[in-house]
Amino acid sequence: MTPDPTPTTAASAALFERARAVTPGGVNSPVRAFNAVGGTPRFIRSANGAWLTDVDGTSYVDLICSWGPMLLGHAHPEVLAAVGDAVARGTSFGTPTEPEVELAEEIVARTSVEKVRFVSSGTEATMSAIRLARGFTGRDVVIKFAGCYHGHVDSLLASAGSGLATFATPGTPGVPESSTALTLVLPYNDRAAVTAAFAEHGDRIACLITEAAPGNMGVVPPEPGFNAFLAETCTRHGALFISDEVMTGFRASRQGQWGLDGAVEGWRPDLVTFGKVMGGGFPAAAFGGRADVMSRLSPEGPVYQAGTLSGNPIATTAGLTTLRLATDDVYTHISSAAETIKAAAHEALDAAGVPHVVQTAGTMFSIFFRDPARGAVRNFAEASETDAAAYAAFFHAMLARGVYLPPSAYEAWFLSSAHDDRAVQTVLDALPEAARAAADAPEGAR
Repeated sequence: MTPDPTPTTAASAALFERARAVTPGGVNSPVRAFNAVGGTPRFIRSANGAWLTDVDGTSYVDLICSWGPMLLGHAHPEVLAAVGDAVARGTSFGTPTEPEVELAEEIVARTSVEKVRFVSSGTEATMSAIRLARGFTGRDVVIKFAGCYHGHVDSLLASAGSGLATFATPGTPGVPESSTALTLVLPYNDRAAVTAAFAEHGDRIACLITEAAPGNMGVVPPEPGFNAFLAETCTRHGALFISDEVMTGFRASRQGQWGLDGAVEGWRPDLVTFGKVMGGGFPAAAFGGRADVMSRLSPEGPVYQAGTLSGNPIATTAGLTTLRLATDDVYTHISSAAETIKAAAHEALDAAGVPHVVQTAGTMFSIFFRDPARGAVRNFAEASETDAAAYAAFFHAMLARGVYLPPSAYEAWFLSSAHDDRAVQTVLDALPEAARAAADAPEGAR
């Protein structure tokens, strides 16, 4: 594994040792452990705008933005002011509040959904949407795609079965076979596989769930018309189409990925899950959709779902303020900065002779270290061909030059409206040496 080239990690290393004594792996979400790239995880003390500062005092341009939520950058003054006012009024009431109504109205106004219910995490959102789909249809079978991540719901932590339309097997220890026995896992962007699954199991399928534009195997956008095909297929067979926009919602565009396809093509999902940006950096998520489907939820209907911290006034205030500040100019700025970095990365990697493919979904993008002659990455099997050792070398070279990339080759890159000329130039300056490091990554480590 690539050694850590940055010498100033003593405080992070000490904290990591302390953390490993009291927390599995020393982290509270696996990718943070740097297992995929090696070296010492950086413990971040503070963040402002486009920059992170770790406990050793080193600053980095942030290209993960808390995995998407920080659309406006860190510690945005208007978000901080709104949150400060909300905290002064109390942190949790266990009652309805005005901010949750206002945030729901904002989400409905910007997206395809008619009603929305708040929860505290993306996992809760997808779990609840699937329960609602099953309750609404009276069916049990769920279709998902390999490489699409929908939180750590047992039935969705599934691996593909032995045949095209066979039921899944558990994808991790701790998930019983009974939890995945009603889940079909199909290859992404494969219309024939979807058609075959519905032909065999159509009258049992409650829903099909997909990331609106997958970002958890790297960015693998839906092929043109693929999401429309999924929506139409579900409708024809009486199943619900669940579009998971936890990552892409209000991030890929002002209206999420739906704003780039469904709003243009004239279709909408039956249910949508949201998270990340809509919480403004706080733990908040939601699911919503057609009014007739959402009306099956308790207390209007028989499908039960509840949460003590759902619609928390601090989180909904942060989310509402973030969305109100997320103007068209914000998305134009982020897209422009992303285009600059993508072009420079492509140029640097080309110059160093590193095979690669750059892929985009709205303002999100990622780089796959694979032969471009093989074409775009369309699914998880193709994403898995990326050269992880080359990426690890690239990652550490960027980190040593003050740029914090996702510590995994299979994640999206995110920018914010706070990524100004200085931040972008820092990334551009780091790219040539990082590309050469990727080119020099030892074959034996790959």
